[in-house]
Amino acid sequence: MYNKSETEQKIAEFLLQIKAIKLQPNNPFTWASGWKSPIYCDNRITLSYPSIRTYIRQKLSEAIQEEFGSVGAIAGVATAGIPQGALVAQELGLPFIYVRSKPKDHGTQSLIEGEINEGQRVVVIEDLISTGKSSIQAVNALKEAGYDVVGLVAIFSYNLDIATENFKEAKCRFTTLSNYNALLTYAVEHNLFPKSDLDLLEQWRKDPSGWGENFEPKQA
Repeated sequence: MYNKSETEQKIAEFLLQIKAIKLQPNNPFTWASGWKSPIYCDNRITLSYPSIRTYIRQKLSEAIQEEFGSVGAIAGVATAGIPQGALVAQELGLPFIYVRSKPKDHGTQSLIEGEINEGQRVVVIEDLISTGKSSIQAVNALKEAGYDVVGLVAIFSYNLDIATENFKEAKCRFTTLSNYNALLTYAVEHNLFPKSDLDLLEQWRKDPSGWGENFEPKQA
């Protein structure tokens, strides 16, 4: 049976263990958006670890069944959601399609690759949710193509308020295997960074776009 709390902590442990997630509150990363961030997540790394890859595949599949019941197909979001989605589709014995970030510029100019019947209940797979913008673009593309998108499941979420607002506006349910809050809980319990850094990490989630200006990292 799917245990959400247990899964959140185990995924946090795995992602930190293989450095798919890095926490650097005093030496922040810069995202493509220009935001300064104390965290960086690259879940593609999980694909290189068979036992972790298997655990994620199983838990994504269990989360789908727990949250959305019976579904007819799985859709992955390019690019990192494609391998995860294909693994889940294999686990559940379902058809798989994926959504490009933009239509290809030759041939059929397809935005959605693969074939499933219109009207089928589809769950979308993502690796990571930050603001949710790219995920919702994929969801909307599937809806416009005639598919019944019942929701989205991702490996990890930064717990940003803007993502919750964006998914609500898009009328799309979503759930994740783990999240920023669960990650901080695990990191504090296992002494992975000084508790004095916790305030910096918590402030970033509350104001990610202004954190770099308002919460300057202290000198190491």
